[in-house]
Amino acid sequence: MNDRLAPQTLPQPPVLGPRLEAVIRPLLRLLESVTGLRSTYFTLIDEQEGIQRIVYARNSGKLNIPEGLSVPWEDTLCRRAILEGRRYTTDVANCWGDSEAARELGLRTYLSEPICLGDRSLLGTLCAASDEAIEVSSEALETIDTFAELIARYVDSERLLRQLASENRTLAQHANTDPLTGIANRRALLQELRLRLAQAAHSGACLQVAFIDLDGFKAINDRHGHDAGDRFLIEMAQRLVSGCQAEDLVARFGGDEFVIVRRAGRHPEPERDAFKVALEALTAGEFRLCGETIRYAGASVGVITSTPGETDAMTLLQLSDAEMYTRKRARKEA
Repeated sequence: MNDRLAPQTLPQPPVLGPRLEAVIRPLLRLLESVTGLRSTYFTLIDEQEGIQRIVYARNSGKLNIPEGLSVPWEDTLCRRAILEGRRYTTDVANCWGDSEAARELGLRTYLSEPICLGDRSLLGTLCAASDEAIEVSSEALETIDTFAELIARYVDSERLLRQLASENRTLAQHANTDPLTGIANRRALLQELRLRLAQAAHSGACLQVAFIDLDGFKAINDRHGHDAGDRFLIEMAQRLVSGCQAEDLVARFGGDEFVIVRRAGRHPEPERDAFKVALEALTAGEFRLCGETIRYAGASVGVITSTPGETDAMTLLQLSDAEMYTRKRARKEA
């Protein structure tokens, strides 16, 4: 076999997989049985790339159609058969004598049924071939037509299921993401905090829960406008994410309030104090908002350490919120 007919390794199209293979291979055995042609195969066609690839093949005679064979679509017998409306012939040499591949393989009988999807796109072909002249009955031709339709319907259904799964993942992501800042929202925070509390209770660990309130946010909105206020929230979220540890959960609780959840280490109390100081420093500094630069003094932060075995997420959030208000009052009095 020359290089032109050698199998090539190409990226698998998304329709391929064990489930499709489990459908195709039994059909190839049946196709051999009803046609008497001892080489049967399934191809995929990429008209944009101009490639036809033999994906699954069954060979029980001397003729060998190899899986993985990839040839230019313009030069294939399948394309000629489709264009000419000739699905079957026992005289390949007379019909397509200029085909180098047909000559090299010694094809005499050739049968090709296009597989068209619901959107009328051409997926591939279901084929059978022989190096002998073999008559195929009209009943067998009807059978191969049915096989092609079954494959098309199967692929359509698989694509629909994948599309629905992708859309469900997108919807789930949107349901758990704050639309302005792109970080976790309150719903995602509660779900993840409950999960982490359960994991911590199981391992005997504790969590640090930080509640952050952006002091003076209303004044920023009133003075610089709501666009600037939105930009401030977005940049603050970015600062919190970039300034925290990779495993920390950073969420927008609502309005100008954020929550960060971190796993406590071996020394929870000093770690908690250092966490609060670091977050207040992280939230302070200059912010570039809609062409203006403002100097922000930083947020009020309250941090609570969960007790071993604690599983009530709302109680922890309420306690950290109360701690934040204690810090807010202290800052006002200072």
